[in-house]
Amino acid sequence: MRISIRRVLIGLAGAMALSLGLASHPGDAAAEKYKIYLSMSFIGNDWQAEAANMIKAMAAHKSMADKVDLQIQVAGPNAQRQIQQINSMVQAGAKAIIVFPISPTALNQVVKNACDKGVVVIAYDAEITEPCAYNVHIDQHEAGRVTAEWLAKKLNGKGDIVILTGVPGTSVDTQRTEAAKEVFAKYPDIHIVAESVGMWSQAVSRTELSKILATRGWDKIDGLWLQVGCYTANSMQVESGISPDKLKPCSGEGANGGRIQMLPVGTEVEGANATYTPMNAPRISYASPPYSGALALKLAVQKLDGKEIPKLTILPLPLVTNDTIKLCKEGTWAEMKAGCNAFQPSLVPNPGWFASIYSEQTPEVGLQGALVGQPEE
Repeated sequence: MRISIRRVLIGLAGAMALSLGLASHPGDAAAEKYKIYLSMSFIGNDWQAEAANMIKAMAAHKSMADKVDLQIQVAGPNAQRQIQQINSMVQAGAKAIIVFPISPTALNQVVKNACDKGVVVIAYDAEITEPCAYNVHIDQHEAGRVTAEWLAKKLNGKGDIVILTGVPGTSVDTQRTEAAKEVFAKYPDIHIVAESVGMWSQAVSRTELSKILATRGWDKIDGLWLQVGCYTANSMQVESGISPDKLKPCSGEGANGGRIQMLPVGTEVEGANATYTPMNAPRISYASPPYSGALALKLAVQKLDGKEIPKLTILPLPLVTNDTIKLCKEGTWAEMKAGCNAFQPSLVPNPGWFASIYSEQTPEVGLQGALVGQPEE
């Protein structure tokens, strides 16, 4: 009997120890997740907010939710602050860092330090030149070149044009602008009569265009090359009394408002209002697709799972013209796969929201992912 009681007491002690052990580590399940940080720089535009939504949606997808502990930090347009934050991420135990870098070179040393500690660093949209980093983006030179060539041909090689650039210092802005100006330089009768920094923001574009128009009316502008702002420029022209059939050709961003304006006059769209309506506006619309960050996160998890991923992933450049614009009725994955590239205003109330969200590589994220950070089923 004594032996039996002793065994029972030992068993109870062991059970209690096991129970206490489990209770003392409530975060064990969470600890098994990969701690992944999103490092954002400038966020004062629609694109950055949408890209962040798609990253959140990817992390929340059923294929990722049990693997990823996503944490987000915003540095603003300040390279030193982004460097400090990345250092802190590494010290906090980051397994991977997904980053929109404010500069292609300023982060190189801190990224190298992160890599040396085994952290996977992947830049999306903008570029990091440190060799240990991974990069996911479109060919920004191609974006600048193709859109400038479209505008030059639309103007038959002559005219006065206005340029609005993006966020200074980023590889995106530098490469696009350089490529576009190289094209315009081939046309001696095309003159850049005004240039300003648009910060990839519809609101900033309106402010900067207003300043330009204070000294040069629409009658003295023949075309526009705007990294962001074609929707706003078209709206401002209509607001000033210009008929939609007299709108200046604009080469610029993939904002949904601009794409709705590209649709033929009379196209039935749900929720159209004011200048967020079909106008047959002469346009070429391109975009750095905002799913790039979500893809970067997906690739980071694959790398942490032991799979090989490419050092450089060049995404297809989304290009839409008046001939290829196609309205999505419901915004389903099947519709996007079939080629629709503009969304009903009733689905997307914000005209500055970017419409190039489809990729065969990211079926985990779709319209709701881009709008509110909710993944596909």
